[in-house]
Amino acid sequence: MVAELLKKVPLFANLADGELDALAQVTLLRTFSKNAMIIWAEDEGDSFFAIQSGEVKVSATGKDGREIILSTLGPGEFFGDMSLLDGEPRSANVTALEETEALVMRRSDFHRALRQYPSIGVHMMVTLASRLRHADYQTATLALLGITDRISSVLLSIAEEEGVETDEGIVIRKRPTHQMIANLTGTARETVTRVMSRLSHEGYIRSRGRELVILKQDDILEV
Repeated sequence: MVAELLKKVPLFANLADGELDALAQVTLLRTFSKNAMIIWAEDEGDSFFAIQSGEVKVSATGKDGREIILSTLGPGEFFGDMSLLDGEPRSANVTALEETEALVMRRSDFHRALRQYPSIGVHMMVTLASRLRHADYQTATLALLGITDRISSVLLSIAEEEGVETDEGIVIRKRPTHQMIANLTGTARETVTRVMSRLSHEGYIRSRGRELVILKQDDILEV
């Protein structure tokens, strides 16, 4: 069962059955309740986590004490990978946004499997390089944009990852809170509220219950 779950994680998807079995033998399935702190920044980095269900936020605390959300992760995504390789303290906090089930692998056990199957390391490096490239692009993009563009960019990014395309537009089933958008864009919640209100008034977005709709261009022109 664990081997089948591991195969659904992009990091391990291309591994051979023997490699998956080796990792499955040292992997546990754990459940974290909503709002549980899974990782604290600066803690010892001794475990890797692959999400099976639920959602987590990866965050850091700024010098002014304000939380900055670095990313949100869902099923198939993973965290704790850097400490898995170098054993250094954690670089960010990870909190469960809802009840979350994750595969957990200790660093020492992973290294044992890696010595037995070095190809695991090659797959991991390719995946990590892709994530790093995406993070660099996101950082550079947000640094060059104004507030409205930064908020719009975050909304489009969420829509790309979680949105469902409909005749009306792209529907985000679980609308992000203004505080979460503020944390993702490095701005104040009040600023996000003003920008979101303007985007709604101008017909770019529409709130509907717990959903957020990014309207199609045809709808925008009709408003």
